[in-house]
Amino acid sequence: MAETKANKPKAAAAGKKPAVPKTVADAKKRQQEPGYWHLTDDEVLLRSPELEDEYRTSDSWRVFRIMGEFVNGFDHLATITRGVSVFGSARTHESDPNYIAAMETGRLLGEAGFEIITGGGPGIMEAANRGAHAAGAVSVGCNIELPFEQMANPYLTKSLTFKYFMVRKTMFIKYSNAYVIFPGGFGTMDELFEALTLIQTRKIRNFPVVLFGSQYWRGLLSWLTSTMLNEKMINAEDLGLIHLTDSPRDAVDFIIGTFESGVNNGK
Repeated sequence: MAETKANKPKAAAAGKKPAVPKTVADAKKRQQEPGYWHLTDDEVLLRSPELEDEYRTSDSWRVFRIMGEFVNGFDHLATITRGVSVFGSARTHESDPNYIAAMETGRLLGEAGFEIITGGGPGIMEAANRGAHAAGAVSVGCNIELPFEQMANPYLTKSLTFKYFMVRKTMFIKYSNAYVIFPGGFGTMDELFEALTLIQTRKIRNFPVVLFGSQYWRGLLSWLTSTMLNEKMINAEDLGLIHLTDSPRDAVDFIIGTFESGVNNGK
């Protein structure tokens, strides 16, 4: 490639760390350096173009890679008809009560004929996949390319890795009949409110959302009802399919009941 103003290498001053990359071209070179923050395709896509960035015109072509991820996801998950997605913190340890509960929930769902879908990583994701695997059920992991590598857990019967969050989130919604949300961080909240938004706008119907862990979720639910609902930012029916529980058996029974109701009503 011809040297341009955008990709011309710049010498670092003696004794100083190299300057932060100013263009995607620079960043792609720098990402190979030991210890450097790995540049993901999602980051490249979401990065605002700069005047001197010669890669700014490649966004339209990147659509084909995104399209390819959708096609690959649809092809690999087409047989999932009774999927339930389980979300929660990747930081949850094996000895944590929530890990044990997620494993039991995955096992019970698997024994009831459901396929378990998670983000494919450690923590709660591993626990749910582990329970499904123990039940002999389909155990799906939809991993995501991150700046720091996230290894797939060993309890998957079907594993996919996505470059783009939007594609991955579509797979969770499309192939799930319910969400079970265990305690987690920003990513868990993102999936929760994604589902609630789609329920509210009727993009998905008869879609139960189970919040597991009353102590963890009580404050959020209190705020949703006392503030959001009270100030008429949402309607009572918007919260109608949220089910709070501390019991794996209760969570599974609620999902089975809602699923069978939806099937019987032709939904």
